Amino acid sequence: MSMSSASCAVLSAELKEPLPGTAAVAKAWVLVEEPGPWAAKAVRGSAWARWDGAAPGVRAGLIRRHGRADRTEGRERTAFVAWTAPRGGWVRRMDAGELGSVDAEALAAGVQPEAGEPWTGEPLALVCTNGRRDVCCATLGRPLAAALAAAGHGAVWETTHLGGHRFAPTMLVLPYGYTYGRLTPEDATRVLEATARGRMLPAPELCRGRSTWERAGQAAELALRERIGEDAADALTVRELPEGACLVEHEDGRAWEVATAVATSTPARPESCGKAPDTPARVDVLRVTPA
Repeated sequence: MSMSSASCAVLSAELKEPLPGTAAVAKAWVLVEEPGPWAAKAVRGSAWARWDGAAPGVRAGLIRRHGRADRTEGRERTAFVAWTAPRGGWVRRMDAGELGSVDAEALAAGVQPEAGEPWTGEPLALVCTNGRRDVCCATLGRPLAAALAAAGHGAVWETTHLGGHRFAPTMLVLPYGYTYGRLTPEDATRVLEATARGRMLPAPELCRGRSTWERAGQAAELALRERIGEDAADALTVRELPEGACLVEHEDGRAWEVATAVATSTPARPESCGKAPDTPARVDVLRVTPA
């Protein structure tokens, strides 16, 4: 398939563009039910625009149940707020109207709001499906959301934007904040089953990283997981050091220094459908050294 005719997701996969270190960066998430239609910049153009860039480390998105856009009339819409830090992550569910009492700065610091109640159900699965933002998210994301819903996963939501359209279909899983890409329904089911057990799927061909960390930290964590065979979701924490290095610490006391470097992916490819070809940045892991 030619560069001019292929979708951004097809080109990225054909060029074997690496996924680790490509997840959106957010320690906290605010997700509000809004059946649509969604605009390309969905949050900014909605009634929830105050959450667009509300505080550093807080990311907002609109959500909807697959195939249930007409079922919100006459009831309060749902909202979730989540914090993704290891060994301290949480999700709270509330009515969307209660978001007015949630302080963005406090949320950015990991403080649970009083509104709503703790979410104790299945892990939340957010599948990017906003075709106004990128056609790949619609053509690849919606079938994934439909397959998961049909398989009985009860906490699957479509969402507006997770970044990395060229890795579609993409899925964010809360409370841990791991984002995955190029998922089949079978892969996504394995992700959700692992998440329900407090684990994650460290496969570098599927996992983009934990949104808690900056992108160098995401790549460093996943490289170490592959090296030591660790899949417990909250086993590792990451601290950035100077010059692209990261200190990755295990809950058992072990630690490693992981050296990373930012490089560019060639040849040029569109980062999103409709954009001109470019050489997107990637994070390379150079070495892993016991600390």
